[in-house]
Amino acid sequence: MNIELIDGTFSREDAGEVIGEMILTKIKFHEKKISLSDEIEDIQFRERKIKKLSETLKNFREEIQKIDQVNIYSKLSIEQF
Repeated sequence: MNIELIDGTFSREDAGEVIGEMILTKIKFHEKKISLSDEIEDIQFRERKIKKLSETLKNFREEIQKIDQVNIYSKLSIEQF
């Protein structure tokens, strides 16, 4: 199954908001899972994910300031296994 998530031209501000919120949502997802977990390996894994996502968000925010408009296309591919 494929889900077309984003497809369009965005201003710097709107692109920053859309992508930023997506990354922040993923960070919040991992934070919630950490609060519910008792397994140290799972917690450490999620902490690494949060760190990487935070770095990605920081880099994205820096790069988005260099442009006026951006085309964003995002599709989720969901495969059953």
